[in-house]
Amino acid sequence: MIKNYNDFINALFDAGFSGAIGGKDDGVFGLFRYGWGAEDESSIHWHTGDPETDPWEWRMRVLNERSDIAYSKVFFRKAGYITKEWYPYFLAARRGGKSFDEMYADGIYSNYAKRIYEILRDNGSLPFHEIKLLGGFDKKDTSKFEKALTDLQMGLFITMSGMQQKISRIGIEYGWFSTVFCTTERFWGNDVFDRAANINTDEAEEKITERILELNPLADEKKIVKFIKG
Repeated sequence: MIKNYNDFINALFDAGFSGAIGGKDDGVFGLFRYGWGAEDESSIHWHTGDPETDPWEWRMRVLNERSDIAYSKVFFRKAGYITKEWYPYFLAARRGGKSFDEMYADGIYSNYAKRIYEILRDNGSLPFHEIKLLGGFDKKDTSKFEKALTDLQMGLFITMSGMQQKISRIGIEYGWFSTVFCTTERFWGNDVFDRAANINTDEAEEKITERILELNPLADEKKIVKFIKG
């Protein structure tokens, strides 16, 4: 049963991937379902700020304290976790060895996505508000900007890497925290991508499918395909 942060980390590494804790898993897999904690959440307390028992805090603890777990909008356009062990399989399934430029040329990504991706590629890790500023996005662009940001996460081209406040001219942080993003290459380094390069798409899809059915034998076939391919 998942009763604290360490339980969550151990369960996540056992599973390999999961929809976000407390979020809908769309009938595929989430760590508070299928015998992983669904019967008893009495020790889990949401939005208390306690880093040990508040799953909302675990999202950023993972990104701040570890280098072997990614958290981002990766399943059904909603947040989820993928461990370093399993990330190459999802890369192979979704990117198939193609670069962003190749997929953009194929018409898969919008001009908005291209602008966001190039900003992060050229500037490293940036918070949401700075991406908008550097890209010249304004209020009329909000829906297309946010869609493109999710598209890039789903394609495993960018990922969340933390939270950051705005900084005043005199160097003082202020205001609400903003999600920080970077390219997945920057987040993981070469190792994960070298492994992904040696996995073909069919092999990746088969491997992930087998694992999903081990975790949830009742998972719907069509939803599994969407879970894997994004």
